[in-house]
Order: sequence, then structure tokens, then C-alpha cells
Amino acid sequence: MSAAEDRLRIALLSYRSKPHCGGQGVYVRHLAREIALLGHDVEIFSGQPYPDLDDSALEAGVTLTKVPSLDLFGEPDPFRTPKLREFRDWIDVVEVVQMWTAAFGEPLTFSLRVSRLLNGRREDFDVVHDNQCLGYGLLSVKRAGFPLVATIHHPITRDRSLAVRAAKGLKKISAWRWHSFLAMQGRVARRIPSLLTVSRSSEEDIRSAFKVSEDSLATIPLGVDTEVFAPRGERVPGRIVCVASADAPLKGVSYLLEAVAKVAAEQHVELTLVSRLDPGGPSAALIDELSIADRVSVVSGIDDDELAALLAGAEIACVPSLYEGFSLPAVEAMSCGTPLVATRAGAIPEVVGENEEAAVLVDAGDAGQLAQAFLRLFDDADLRARLGAGGRERVLEKYSWSAVAAATVERYRAAIESTPGRKRAAC
Repeated sequence: MSAAEDRLRIALLSYRSKPHCGGQGVYVRHLAREIALLGHDVEIFSGQPYPDLDDSALEAGVTLTKVPSLDLFGEPDPFRTPKLREFRDWIDVVEVVQMWTAAFGEPLTFSLRVSRLLNGRREDFDVVHDNQCLGYGLLSVKRAGFPLVATIHHPITRDRSLAVRAAKGLKKISAWRWHSFLAMQGRVARRIPSLLTVSRSSEEDIRSAFKVSEDSLATIPLGVDTEVFAPRGERVPGRIVCVASADAPLKGVSYLLEAVAKVAAEQHVELTLVSRLDPGGPSAALIDELSIADRVSVVSGIDDDELAALLAGAEIACVPSLYEGFSLPAVEAMSCGTPLVATRAGAIPEVVGENEEAAVLVDAGDAGQLAQAFLRLFDDADLRARLGAGGRERVLEKYSWSAVAAATVERYRAAIESTPGRKRAAC
């Protein structure tokens, strides 16, 4: 096979691609770059927020096609009602009606928009790779003859269960309605022949939640840029860093805040929380209630280098989640040589090791155990050094974006070979 025949043209779909904080956006940005560096052509189709392509991705030839929505949930005006002049077609109407009825409609409306774009470009791509959208529009893409692959980081059924449990009164109905897109995602997932996920834990959960066929799903872990996320200089005594992509019950931030308050009663501690907190939300209220505002710093909108500097400068990193399908923040912390305190939730033990190779594990939702783990690590420099070194070694052995890209391309080739009437795009 010649180099030209070996090169694939890939349409990589992402309904939202938060550039730096949030697993899906990080996945799209790094995977696209590494696949392009393998010699393939990658065009990203993304809704807002758009991915931030670094120079190496652009030099490798990654391109971005923007698929704009009405951006009804974006800052600084989330849940806004658009002006009449903003409406372009019936899909915009669906997007607004979904929001008005307390549903999250972006996966559906993005899939409808992107299917319209792709169905006019059948000759341009060898394979389409969807990132966690699983909207009905993908079925139109499949009918058009595209070989189709989809990544499911984890089934959002877990998010829904925790959100409903945390809500009170009529808000439970709203929480259920918000996640109503899950029925669609399950139906679409069962009709996509090649699915990827990021951990064995997620694989089991997806099979249970979406009832996909046994042979359709494969596990390829996520990666990390080990040159950016690397040990650096001195660490700040008493500093804990936590990366939480959302201020949601799933991320366990409330238990972390309670633990910090317990530790603060005994010694100096400071928490840097990398997240975007709702000023009127539960986490902000809890910070005030616990009187730890002087112990907590909240940062957001930082790039990878700034995030890596925060992680590498902390004495401890924490992942307090109630569930994770993979936990990229855990891998980033390990790559920085920062000892972890993490929960036994979802894929976290699988990712960090279960025998204190890189992390002290505690039960999810237990602020007391978190506090005791922090105190143990603060008091034991040798343990911190051992966990930090073990985490860095584990990342170098198991988690690199180049390996993720190579394994993903092999799944692309298998999907192309198994698609009836397949036709390679002209290169």
C-alpha cells in the first residue's frame, strides 16, 4: 500500500470542545493532533465552545469546521432566549424549544447540523468519528455510507442518577428532563457498529446502560502530554489542587470542601480549585458556610501549561469524584509527579492503581476519609515522594497520546473494512 493509499481522511465530530478543562475537549484536541502526526488528514467539526488547536496540530494539517449553534448555555448569558433575527432554520427552533422545556438539546441539534454538512461531502472522508454526541443525525450519516466510529467516555446515566438524587422537590423532575437525551444516545449507540471507550469500568457501564452488542465496544485509554505535564520546581507547602470540569454533584466538590475545612482546623492548608463555580451555586454557598473562603482559590480559563504548573506546584492533587469514566485530571497529576488522593469511584482505581502505586484511595462521598488522607500525606514526605514517582512512571508506561492515536486508527481501518459498499475517499 502506498503512502497516499495508507493515508485516511477523518471527520472528527465534537458537539462541544471546551479547550482546556473538560475531558471531551482535551480528547479531541490531542487525538486530532496525534492522528495527523501519523500522516492522516483530520478535519474537526465542532460546536461551541470550539477547540483550541495548538501550533503543532495546525502544522500537522488539522483543520476546524465550525458548526455554530445558538450557544444557549454559553457565558456570559446562559439560558438566554435568542432574538428572532438569530433563527436560521428549523433546527434552531428545536434547540430553543428543548431549552424552554428544561432539556439539553445540543447533542441532538449538533448531530442534525453536522449530518447536513457531511451528507454533502461523501467523497471527502474515509471515516467519521463521533465524540460522545450520539445524536439521531448520526443515523443519517450512517445511511449515507460513511464508516462510523463513536467514542463514549462514560454513559451519562451516572450523571443523571447523581443529579436527580442531589436535587430537591420539583427540581428532581428538571434534573431528569435535562438528561432526557440519554434515551436517544442509547438508541443511536446500539446502531453504531464500532464504539470506543476509555476504561474497562466505562465499558461495563456502557454495556449495562445502553445494551450495546458484545463485539461493538473496545477500550482505548486516554493520554497526556508528558512533556507539558511534568515535574517542575518547588511545591507549595499545604497546597491541594483539584480539577473539576463542572460544578456538579458527580465531581464530589462538596466533600472536598468539607475535608479541607476539617484539615484547616488542625494545620495550614490551601485549596486551588480549577473549575467554573456558579456564584449562587451550592459549592460557593458551602465555601461561605464552612468559613474557608480564605483557604480556597478558584481559577478557570487556564491553558495546559498553567494547569501543569498548578499541579506540579502542589503537595497533593485530589480527585473527589463520585464517578469517573476515566479521569484525565488524575493522569495529568500523576504525570506531574504529584501524589494523589482519589476516590474508589468508577474507573479511578483502574487508572491510578489500587495498591497505593500513585494514590491514596478513599471511599467516594466521605469527607472524613478525604481529610484523614490529606493529613497522612502532609505528615509523610517519603510517602508523597513515593506516590509522586510511582504516578509519573505509571503515566510513561501506560498513557501517551501517540499510542491512543495509533490504536484509534486501527479501529478506523476495521470500521472501513466492515462497512458494506465502502468507498475510500479520493486523496
